[in-house]
Amino acid sequence: MRRREFILALGGAAAWPLAASAQQADGIVVGLLHSGSPDDQVSLVNATRSGLEEAGYIEGQNLKIEYRWAEGRYDRLPGLAAELLNLHVALIIAAGGSDPARAARNATSTIPIVFVTAADPIKTGLVASLNRPEGNVTGISMIGSTLEAKRLELLHEMLPQTSTIGVLINPKYPAAKAQLQEAEEATARLGTKLVSQNASTEREVEAAFTNFVQQQAGAVLVCNDPFFGSARERIASLAIRDKLPAMSFRREFAEVGGLLSYGARFEEGYRQAGVYAGRILKGAKTTDLPVIQPTKFELVVNLKTAKAIGLTISESFLLRADEVIE
Repeated sequence: MRRREFILALGGAAAWPLAASAQQADGIVVGLLHSGSPDDQVSLVNATRSGLEEAGYIEGQNLKIEYRWAEGRYDRLPGLAAELLNLHVALIIAAGGSDPARAARNATSTIPIVFVTAADPIKTGLVASLNRPEGNVTGISMIGSTLEAKRLELLHEMLPQTSTIGVLINPKYPAAKAQLQEAEEATARLGTKLVSQNASTEREVEAAFTNFVQQQAGAVLVCNDPFFGSARERIASLAIRDKLPAMSFRREFAEVGGLLSYGARFEEGYRQAGVYAGRILKGAKTTDLPVIQPTKFELVVNLKTAKAIGLTISESFLLRADEVIE
């Protein structure tokens, strides 16, 4: 989203603290802890607000939301979680990977926490059970980090002659090792060569694409990671520049010029987090709210990008898409 659009959507990121301070002091206060940056999360935050409104909680009326953004610096999360505790929030919504929820849980064992994460919440230690989470933590699992094999299969189906596939991974993401293992196993099954590149900054992303070209990768999989979600426009432009078919995990990637995306709708997950937060504020216990998982995954194809990189996509593959951007 462009800066002007963001300002129109929310009245400007700079206005958020001012709006928060102007909210009535007797309203319920909840914290929103996120690993990303506000300008990338406009639609997702709006979806969370929508879920809260379904329970009767409206920001600026009977609800105050304290926003804390790590701006991609995961090491800031524990300090930001501590700030929210000092504000005596009634609940924390932790999103953008499992690290925000882990930081919140390490900070408190009593304040309810509702997470939104694409990593496996059991493997990352957020909950011991999806059906009956223990303690003060529950939330939404988008299953994004366990779909890398499926994304590779879709790339291979679209480009059966491609012998080498590049994989972009953020080594700072908690599920990075599992993602790489899944990608290696998938490419072995498909009979293709895998070229992996680590990147956790925009400069490293640019270097990774240079290496993909040098190693003659025929396509690129961008693994699930909040940072890559924030950098989607730059990643899409690099892929177009290098004429590399690229697949990512959020539909917004295809919307800003990426070739393909496959995954659950993140907006729906964030809305459900708002719904859960509202139910807890009304008295529900986290232990009675099972972790929600998506049941629908969508494939989005950007035909404009396919034409820009000189790629012809078969009609049979396009028929599999849930949405085609023309």
